[in-house]
Amino acid sequence: MNAQFKKGVLELVVLLSVTKKDMYGYELVSEVSKVIDVNEGTIYPLLKRLTNEHYFETYLKESTEGPPRKYYHLTAAGLLYKDSLKAEWVDFNRKVNQFIKESDRDD
Repeated sequence: MNAQFKKGVLELVVLLSVTKKDMYGYELVSEVSKVIDVNEGTIYPLLKRLTNEHYFETYLKESTEGPPRKYYHLTAAGLLYKDSLKAEWVDFNRKVNQFIKESDRDD
């Protein structure tokens, strides 16, 4: 996948994933990787930025498989931001798809 495409939609995919349920970092990497090929080095800085911008809250939860895990929870501001990004993406996607269809007719 084109790196710029990936970069443009990664934040939305992360926000949508955490909307379903609170997740810890590695779990989120696995979930996002179902849609976009990413690694931990890409996700963790994004999580830190979104937390600093108050779109996420974090909390620790004990794990049976090692140390406590840091979970990410979407805040009210995060929900609004996610909804805004999603609406922008849907509109953008619609316009690009329409443009592609129109350009295919010219062939």
